[in-house]
Amino acid sequence: MNLEHKFSKLGGDVKVTNGHEIEGYASYFGAVDQGNDVVERGAYATSLSKLNDKGDKVKMLWQHDPSQPIGIWDEVRETERGLWVKGRILADVEKGREAIALIEAGAIDGLSIGYRTVKSTKNAQGQRILAELELWEVSLVTFPMLPQARVGAKSDTSIDAELRELAAVLKDATSLIASAKA
Repeated sequence: MNLEHKFSKLGGDVKVTNGHEIEGYASYFGAVDQGNDVVERGAYATSLSKLNDKGDKVKMLWQHDPSQPIGIWDEVRETERGLWVKGRILADVEKGREAIALIEAGAIDGLSIGYRTVKSTKNAQGQRILAELELWEVSLVTFPMLPQARVGAKSDTSIDAELRELAAVLKDATSLIASAKA
């Protein structure tokens, strides 16, 4: 059983409040990541249902290290957009305190999921389409793979995050138009 990792950059849709509460998207449906993978809507449903039935939770780890849990994901669910998580980084744990300080300083801004692929296919573009995943953990990490999801500082508002996301989309569109004209 191979454990795989998929990274998301925190912020924008991810909020950190009170220095230790975190919520937002750990994965987006339909987004091509740097590993050329695309997670389909519903990919986590079976895994989340099984965890719920057993009374288990998705683990919050530091850098995918199973010996370094740093908090608790109180809520993990699929929405129309992707995998939404809400939890608490534990300030009573040394790595938790470090994670809080690093997020506040802007040194850490990534989320990454640890999972096992249950069902996948390849599309005509050579992308791996992930149809069913067994979710094991969501980690705070240094290097994200899916740039669309980022962690914001405690003072960020959702409007600020939406404006940054819109600006990034417009910048990408402008670059595409410029390259098409060249």
